[in-house]
Amino acid sequence: MTESPDNEMDKDLLEDSETYPVMPLRNTVLFPQQVIPIYIGRDKSLKLINELPENSKHIVVVAQEDGSIEDPKPEDMYSYGTLSIVLKVFDMPDNSKSAIVQGIDRVKILNFKEKEPYYKAAVQRVSDKAVSDDLELNALSDNLRQIFSELIQVAPNLSEEHTGMLSNIQKPARLADRAVSLLTVTNPEKQKILEELDIKKRVDESIKILSKEIQRIKLGEEIQTEVHDEIAKSQREYYLREQMKAIKKELGEDESQVENTEIKDAIKKAKMPEDAEKVALKELDRLTKIPTQSPEYTVSRTYLDWLTELPWSKTSEDSIDISESKAILDEDHYGLKKVKERILEYLAVRALKMEKDPKGAIRGPILCFAGPPGVGKTSLGKSIAKSMGREFVRISLGGVRDEAEIRGHRRTYIGALPGRIIQSLKKLVPIIQFLC
Repeated sequence: MTESPDNEMDKDLLEDSETYPVMPLRNTVLFPQQVIPIYIGRDKSLKLINELPENSKHIVVVAQEDGSIEDPKPEDMYSYGTLSIVLKVFDMPDNSKSAIVQGIDRVKILNFKEKEPYYKAAVQRVSDKAVSDDLELNALSDNLRQIFSELIQVAPNLSEEHTGMLSNIQKPARLADRAVSLLTVTNPEKQKILEELDIKKRVDESIKILSKEIQRIKLGEEIQTEVHDEIAKSQREYYLREQMKAIKKELGEDESQVENTEIKDAIKKAKMPEDAEKVALKELDRLTKIPTQSPEYTVSRTYLDWLTELPWSKTSEDSIDISESKAILDEDHYGLKKVKERILEYLAVRALKMEKDPKGAIRGPILCFAGPPGVGKTSLGKSIAKSMGREFVRISLGGVRDEAEIRGHRRTYIGALPGRIIQSLKKLVPIIQFLC
């Protein structure tokens, strides 16, 4: 059986491969020539470190695709890693370990040979691709250094020492590795640089990552500045309000006290009946004891506002002229002789009672209009209001499912509103027509 070209290539790689212990890392990508500390706490990683021979401290460090996986399988790791040397191992108080490792070469993991007690894999060292245009690569490298210098100005975790460090690196491939390794970018972005063997593409991709990081930091600074300004403004306004309160208190003009005085004056000016005034003053006394920040304060204040805004002492004089009323009814409605006679009879009785006792309370009957839609019930109500010189209010009861819409809500509810009748009475003794 003849082997395919791909199989022949894999066979050549395997013949050229080396076998090393593999240590997966959660959130770290190690580049060649980079030295980093790593924390070792997982069972397989501890066994790997403990069993490393003194004469061979080489391991392959590879990043996990998902750092949250506690016991990663081969498919959970990237296929490219870094051949590294363990420089120093430290014992930690919690029986874990930490180690200092240094990257040596990029490697491609060909296959895993052992999974217990820790991973071992056959790996192939990979080399950077040859570059044909040194001039373009040098220009890209200079651009990378320039952008890194700009990043130094805005990144809080970088300093001028890092710029000097990069200026001493002459090889573009290593320059790209080192620049990206200093950034706090995501693992996939770093892994992309690790796997890129074309030096031009690697440097170009590094430039893009650095530029993106500069934009991210600047945007974060803008947002932070806006938030800081907003907080400073709020603190300034709070400070000024507190100062104003202190000044008013010193002058005996506390804001809430002034407000309560205004409400008390409004109660007196409203000229309520004695019983209503007692209720209003009692509610005002209760209001003075409620903190202004309490939701109950708003409920009580709204109740007092409604009490003082009702036209308790305001009256409207009925100008009932039977002849004029008849003319208005005839003008607005054709026919309806009996209905018009009943309305004129009602108005005549009301006019006689007013003539006999102008200041007395008039308790007349309630007129009830019955009939199908469109026969003129509402327009008759408008005509009566017009003839008496009153406002006309129409309250439709159709579709009403809650009687609270008519009589009002209980004051115990936040946002309670008075009913339609009380709302209508604010219009100064209107003619109210209920439609069923």
